[in-house]
Amino acid sequence: MMSTTEPPQPVFCVVEFVPGSRVHKERPHVPGLAVVQNGPPGTFVTFVDGRSVPLPTDQIVLAQDEGGAARVGFGGMRFEGIHKGLLTFRRVRDLVAEHELSPERGRRMTLDPRMIAAVFMEGRLAWGRPLAG
Repeated sequence: MMSTTEPPQPVFCVVEFVPGSRVHKERPHVPGLAVVQNGPPGTFVTFVDGRSVPLPTDQIVLAQDEGGAARVGFGGMRFEGIHKGLLTFRRVRDLVAEHELSPERGRRMTLDPRMIAAVFMEGRLAWGRPLAG
């Protein structure tokens, strides 16, 4: 279980995952030699069936799963809608200095809608799973 209750940056985009999901962050690796631009430890959301999805750790300003589902806030990602059946998010700004980021970092994040309950942009619902009824 992971909880970050005081975001260092404003939360721009919040993704609420399906019930039973959990946030997991890898422990920092301390190499024997200095590693430049290796990026932070990985952050993942894991699901009841054992699947997991990686998230851009350097963008996360809020991560919690105390309510029975993972809820992750990104400070510099914008939800762009559904493209080719996937929820698509684009990096619009970096939150940390260039030298702290991996040169391999992605500019786009895609998520399967079946993993997501809702997406909020600046506090407003931008996408939500239809309610069963």
